[in-house]
Amino acid sequence: MSDLFQNTARKQDSYSAQDIEVLEGLEPVRRRPGMYIGGTDERALHHLVAEVLDNAMDEAVAGHATRIDLELAADGTVSIRDNGRGIPVDDHPKYPGKSALEVILTTLHSGGKFSGKVYATSGGLHGVGLSVVTALTDQLTVEVARDRTLYTQSYSRGVPLTPLVNAGPVNNRRGTLVRFHPDAQIFGEGAHFKAERLYRMARSKAYLFRGVEIRWSCDPSLLADDSAVPAAETLHFPNGLLDYLMSALKDRRTVTPTAFAGQADFPNQAGRVEWAVAWPEDDEGFSHTYCNTIPTPQGGTHEQGLRQALTRGLKGYGELVGNRKGPSLTAEDVVDGATILLSVFIRDPQFQGQTKEKLVSAEAVRLTEAAIKDHFDHWLSAAPDAAKVLLDRLVEKAEERARRRAAKDMARKAPTRRLRLPGKLADCSRQSSEGTEIFIVEGDSAGGSAKQARNRETQAILPLRGKILNVASASTDKLRGNQELSDLVQALGCGAGKEFSAERLRYERIVIMTDADVDGAHIASLLMTFFYREMPSLIENGNLFLALPPLYRLSQGSNVRYARDDAHKDELLANVFKANQKVEISRFKGLGEMQPSQLKETTMDPARRTLLRVTVPDIRDPEQKDDAENTASLVESLMGRKPELRFKFIQENAKFAQDLDV
Repeated sequence: MSDLFQNTARKQDSYSAQDIEVLEGLEPVRRRPGMYIGGTDERALHHLVAEVLDNAMDEAVAGHATRIDLELAADGTVSIRDNGRGIPVDDHPKYPGKSALEVILTTLHSGGKFSGKVYATSGGLHGVGLSVVTALTDQLTVEVARDRTLYTQSYSRGVPLTPLVNAGPVNNRRGTLVRFHPDAQIFGEGAHFKAERLYRMARSKAYLFRGVEIRWSCDPSLLADDSAVPAAETLHFPNGLLDYLMSALKDRRTVTPTAFAGQADFPNQAGRVEWAVAWPEDDEGFSHTYCNTIPTPQGGTHEQGLRQALTRGLKGYGELVGNRKGPSLTAEDVVDGATILLSVFIRDPQFQGQTKEKLVSAEAVRLTEAAIKDHFDHWLSAAPDAAKVLLDRLVEKAEERARRRAAKDMARKAPTRRLRLPGKLADCSRQSSEGTEIFIVEGDSAGGSAKQARNRETQAILPLRGKILNVASASTDKLRGNQELSDLVQALGCGAGKEFSAERLRYERIVIMTDADVDGAHIASLLMTFFYREMPSLIENGNLFLALPPLYRLSQGSNVRYARDDAHKDELLANVFKANQKVEISRFKGLGEMQPSQLKETTMDPARRTLLRVTVPDIRDPEQKDDAENTASLVESLMGRKPELRFKFIQENAKFAQDLDV
């Protein structure tokens, strides 16, 4: 032991300046890509396209480009081209002998969007987008048509392969083309861009800026036979977000005959805002928000400004028309169940993280609310009959919210009165619990697919946001104050803990439906822990199930099969498909990536799906008592408040672990 200690001490003493690494150029991006694009999964892979497409959109929004081409080639290469000004190619004053183009593509925090002189508003803000794409691709070629001259340069893994080449004069072309292929060293050998995801990205950008035309094209070999994605299409929407909303609603009935839609400039050239809002009669809404054409799935301050404008507008209108219950409205009453599209363009926006999922600019609240509220007031006053119907509907929701808070339980109401429940629950229409089931899904994206795939009579959908609270390690106060768990308890109607009553359960089956990956398994574990601790009788009575969504889709012509895991995939390849023909294999990264028809066919249709019933040993049965005690001990070790128990479990069981492809 003494020798071991001395050897360890000598190793520690050797720590010197030679052990300090200095990462130069784009090496930090390749070492830690998660710091720049959030990881190396499918979402991060497609973020590369978003970075380049956002730069092209910035040229369009600034008024310098009218057209963008997005092409996906058969080998997985993506090309994005605009007809804007073209990236500057003259020497950069700070780096003599190096073009501004090369500086932008190889230097972090470089670009023309910091001062606000070149772009009044922009999506690229940190000067890392193009350089990150350069670092994480094994092939990247850029072409710049500027001043009637074409310039080209090639890169690989962040390093220039060629100098900037003058390719000669061009008369009918201007702008920038970036063509790149993702690096398998970073994203894995099987990583590839999905046509459906890129098409949706292009379509949403065209909706967000009505002045741009986006030309989409994709090699037909990358499209499945039943794919709804066209091989080529020109995307241009002169009515912007209103076109987007009408496309999303299709033939669904709304509370008001027209949507509340419009656009307005912020004062002092601070930017502008566009919106489109409707209230569907089925209360199955969504909220998609954007800043400078960048999606903000977690909302932020611009969404807060819209919520305040709508809420204050309806409360003020209620007072104007003498509706005494109007002032009791809250933002939850107004926007819950609404379909909301919101896009703002502001100077120097502040996001939460490089992936820009949430806007945190404080001034966006004031600017957005002030711009929208006057328009909303005029919209309500111009159609008093429709405004009254909307106000009455929302007041009814507010009254129901108050009744729910006052009630100690939630019995199913009479068939003549519709029940509206907390959160984003899409309830089924059957009044009795017999034959009904509720699917608990992770996130609004998966919830949207599940709502379209369900049987509305017997299947209810409750989306939860992310990972729920771990009840095995949380305090009682945290448990009571958690909104996601509160919504879940109210939706089930049977209470929890000491207030649990199996007779009040509103559904015959409770189905946990999460993604077929590690995060999905973690969320399912947290939910099972919740039911095990707070509603054990549901498990004992056989009410709790796990859905089994597929991990793979395999197709060979019209022969389409779904595989649960890698072993099932290999079995299908060996026994079902013809060996001498190519089999298209796509891996589902989440339920939100599946088409509703696929989700229904594989996971939700009782005639074709497979469910796993969750069971626990019965401690009242002498033969199961030991197993029941072991189960309780295992839950406490893995999910409880003592991390040392988890560490001990890992130490004792690490030798049994195998590499899993998840």
